[in-house]
Amino acid sequence: MAIKIDVPELIEILRLTPSEQNIMLIGKHGIGKSQIITEFYKTKRMKVIAFFLGQMSDPGDLIGLMYQDKKTGHSEFLPPYWWPTDNKPIVLFLDELNRARPEILQSVQDLTLNKTLAGKKLPKRSIVISAVNEGEEYQLTDLDPALVSRFNLYEFAPTVEDWLLWANDKGIDERVIAFIQKHHQFLDPEDIEDSLNTGLNKTPDRRAWEKVSNLIKPLKEINDLHIKIIAGIVGIKAAMNFKKSLATTFKVSPGQILLNFDKYKDKLKSFKLQDFIFLNEQIMYWLNGDNAAQRKAVLTNFHKYLVHLKKVKKTEAIAHIASMIENAKFEKVASLLLVDSMEIMEELTEYISNIQL
Repeated sequence: MAIKIDVPELIEILRLTPSEQNIMLIGKHGIGKSQIITEFYKTKRMKVIAFFLGQMSDPGDLIGLMYQDKKTGHSEFLPPYWWPTDNKPIVLFLDELNRARPEILQSVQDLTLNKTLAGKKLPKRSIVISAVNEGEEYQLTDLDPALVSRFNLYEFAPTVEDWLLWANDKGIDERVIAFIQKHHQFLDPEDIEDSLNTGLNKTPDRRAWEKVSNLIKPLKEINDLHIKIIAGIVGIKAAMNFKKSLATTFKVSPGQILLNFDKYKDKLKSFKLQDFIFLNEQIMYWLNGDNAAQRKAVLTNFHKYLVHLKKVKKTEAIAHIASMIENAKFEKVASLLLVDSMEIMEELTEYISNIQL
């Protein structure tokens, strides 16, 4: 059994693992493996070359085509189209490894042991990462234990919190974020049954909700036709629940509170404690996004929000904010609020001290 890791832990593993060691990630499709890997190595200025081995029918796509050297008469392999010509290290991401054909897996054996393909050595410090699917819904190939032993093995299980942090940072539509925040089961459902028993039931995943966001972002109002389109992306059950959520979505967004508190504060009058808790979470995820250009306004309005919570005697809501700031995943938010604003620090110090005790 592989050890489970979330997004911050995966990033730390990518940072710490020496290039001569290979990494294998176990997980379902659509949970962000390739995106995280690509974005991480982009910061290292390393090119990521991804292969979907389950869809590959010819090993030549991976190792290159064979030809006869006229001088020696020997058969050799031409470099494949992706082979680095500048001798700079690369990252090979071998997705769907346990859906690959046996002849392709044979080529991977030498790659994982010697960083060599068809007699050609990858540039020094090149990295090999693979991903495998697990579950009854996949048609899988049993992997040779000798091949598996050449990888450091991890089960990648990103949390809902990981996705919400990512979604706010990437500008995912607020209606999608609010829905997933309330209905975690529709982000990575294990077994959501749709009403249509066709054998091709659609279920949601993280990639699908990004598609929904891209669809509805230009839309102020979402009608029944839009819901039908969404159902084709995430499935009927998720789409109908998303439609219901639109009717109960708060009339105030975290962006409105943090950019113009005075204008929208009256909308908080009817809020109960559980409403403030929900809004607090939205605010923290929003703050984790890239809002550096609005920092001064954000800090001013966040302080006003804290003062309002004290005024209406919602001290539990302030304590909730303090507890989230203590979470390592909100380190970026803690830096923004506690380092750059003495007023906010003073408002929260009492509550943070109580948490530490």
